[in-house]
Amino acid sequence: MNESNALLMSEKFTKIVATVGPASTSYEVLECLITEGVNVIRLNFSHGDHATHATTVERVRAIDDKLGTHTALLADMQGPKLRVGMMEDGTELVKGSVLTIKVGEGMGNADVAWTRYDKFAEDVKPGEPVLLDDGKLRLRVQSTNGIDAVTCMVEHGGILNSRKGLNLPSTAISLPSLTEKDRADLDFALGLGVDWIGLSFVRSARDVVDLRERIQKAGSHARIVAKVEKPEAVEDLEVIVASTDAIMIARGDLGVEVPMEQVPMIQKRTIEMCQRKGKPVIVATQMMESMVDNIAPTRAEVTDVANAVLDGADAVMLSGETSVGNHPIEVIKAMRSIVTEIEKESRIYYTHREPDEIRPERQVTDAICYNACALAERVGAKAIVTMTFSGYTAYKVASQRPNATIHVFTGNKSILGQLALCWGVVAHHYDKMISTDHTISDVKTILQRESAVVDGDRVIHVASMPIAEAGMSNMLKVSQI
Repeated sequence: MNESNALLMSEKFTKIVATVGPASTSYEVLECLITEGVNVIRLNFSHGDHATHATTVERVRAIDDKLGTHTALLADMQGPKLRVGMMEDGTELVKGSVLTIKVGEGMGNADVAWTRYDKFAEDVKPGEPVLLDDGKLRLRVQSTNGIDAVTCMVEHGGILNSRKGLNLPSTAISLPSLTEKDRADLDFALGLGVDWIGLSFVRSARDVVDLRERIQKAGSHARIVAKVEKPEAVEDLEVIVASTDAIMIARGDLGVEVPMEQVPMIQKRTIEMCQRKGKPVIVATQMMESMVDNIAPTRAEVTDVANAVLDGADAVMLSGETSVGNHPIEVIKAMRSIVTEIEKESRIYYTHREPDEIRPERQVTDAICYNACALAERVGAKAIVTMTFSGYTAYKVASQRPNATIHVFTGNKSILGQLALCWGVVAHHYDKMISTDHTISDVKTILQRESAVVDGDRVIHVASMPIAEAGMSNMLKVSQI
């Protein structure tokens, strides 16, 4: 990693996730995004074809080779996202009118709309709400034939365009979390060697377990981001957080599926829970939405990003702003400037949180990680260095939010990208585990060469002794550059 990129990666602790699309898939734009501070590239499998996603992955890896960076690749599955079909241009649903939603394919109008959701008429019940276009239009089920047609009364109308979302907040949907399309997309994404799989519309921990079994069967190293966007996920949140590797608070569908005023506290509770469990958490949707068209964000959007950083999110995410927006690079610059400004606030650092649970097999490692952060706070350390194979110590140290960059040295190349999602972590490939003293000396030299530390800085080292055995962390050392 060259000096300028080492500085860039360590200048902020909160990571940035950027969704790629027509506005950002070129090599030149991708390189600018990564250079300006993007840590995770999100491949949205709700849009784009396999060939486009494969080209994006190839370009990101080439850019990483050029810059010496380790950018995470997040393949986000569409999940059972319900939509209406094609609609005649200018179709307006008028309050008090009746709309029949049919199962199948067809051209919709003010009297009839279509959906590919086969079980729609079977799942919905009279009296349940039907929300269209992120809740902008609201209908109420009057009757269903239980087979292929549902009659709805329009309670709040408006223009309904083609392929808009259909939400059923009070309906028990019978679709699995991984649809037939998702399974094909998953196999393809795992074949590309992505780092993270986004699981949409999670309803229970069982959904996460099922996905993990598929990933393991494929022999993949990919980890799971469970997306919280259903009421069932909010109710089962603690079990879901325990079963997954990371969480995404997907506020778009979440704000339609639950009362919108509940979303801010769901966000705060989820971030706090993820910190306790040592799991990365992403805050997503509409963070800088106005910058799809405008050159600068609204002040409310600036405050939204700032609050996510203050709450302790590992990462903040951009969707349409970078995938289809007019100013993808300017969006990243604006987000990075907000993040770095808020990270000047001392109150976001070091939570003094005891390990959440004592597990005999991890007791020593958890204690070492906790005390590394306490020691870093006491001596004003510039960096905490961990040697790891699984990445476990990196997540545990990061969960304490130390005011020190977490430099992770590992011989396991498969976790380098994964760690790009984790707060405060800069990952380095290193496989010269000769002796503890030699490794510590070598690591200090590398950090100096990359300008990550300077003369006089203190560094906390977390390692296992003997280091060549790559066992669990059992050693803490303070050194000075």
